[in-house]
Amino acid sequence: MAKPIRSAFSVEGEGPPLFLIHGIGASRHSFDGLVERLKGEFRCIGYDLRGHGKSPKPQPPYTLDDLVEDLEALRAELGIEKAHFAGHSLGGMIGPAYARKYPQHVLTLGLYSTAAFRTEDDSAKVRGVVAAMRSKGIPQVLEALKDRWFTPEFAARKPEVISRRMQQVIDTDPDVFLSVFDIYAETEMSPWLQEIKHPCLVLTGENDGGCNPRLNRQIAEALPDSELVILPVLRHAILLEAADQVTPPVLEFLRKHS
Repeated sequence: MAKPIRSAFSVEGEGPPLFLIHGIGASRHSFDGLVERLKGEFRCIGYDLRGHGKSPKPQPPYTLDDLVEDLEALRAELGIEKAHFAGHSLGGMIGPAYARKYPQHVLTLGLYSTAAFRTEDDSAKVRGVVAAMRSKGIPQVLEALKDRWFTPEFAARKPEVISRRMQQVIDTDPDVFLSVFDIYAETEMSPWLQEIKHPCLVLTGENDGGCNPRLNRQIAEALPDSELVILPVLRHAILLEAADQVTPPVLEFLRKHS
């Protein structure tokens, strides 16, 4: 296991602490829309995963355990004994893996737009995307991902948000991007999800192709204490496209358990 990094982070708001864990080729700013709406009641801690944003970039490949240890190092640095944790996509795998290893520091978990219980076919599709990126190049495959991430209506209305997101991926070191995509493709939480006893909010978009309601229902059923929310119409990029729709269930859940 690699040595933990000292992650770049930011803290906004007052109240019970909430760590926010972003996904592949993104940064803590993925959560800006949500933080804006939560910071009145919660101390929102966003950070950049290793190799992303302003965080150090050790030589890939990385493992899920590396990402868990980076989060633990940040928690220890901030001296926070117990916190809420929520992650989007790959972040929705890091959070539960962290809770499994460090249950004593976790109040609740948010699993947003993530995947478990993939069938052989589901897994083959994800691996196919990674393989295509390795052979053709990341920018060449991004166009297909864009359609999985955003609804056509949003794409027409807010092209600048989408081009910013695409540029963010292109600006990520390709070795880092592919390494974390491998983690996302190869991580299967189903064997151990039932060990997570904390209250969990499982939330995804109705039309999220890779992290769809079918998989999220199974995630919610496997977790001993969970709530499931399916947001109508949305695809994968729920935080960027619809922070206003994500906020009400998140706020209700966090208030209930704070």
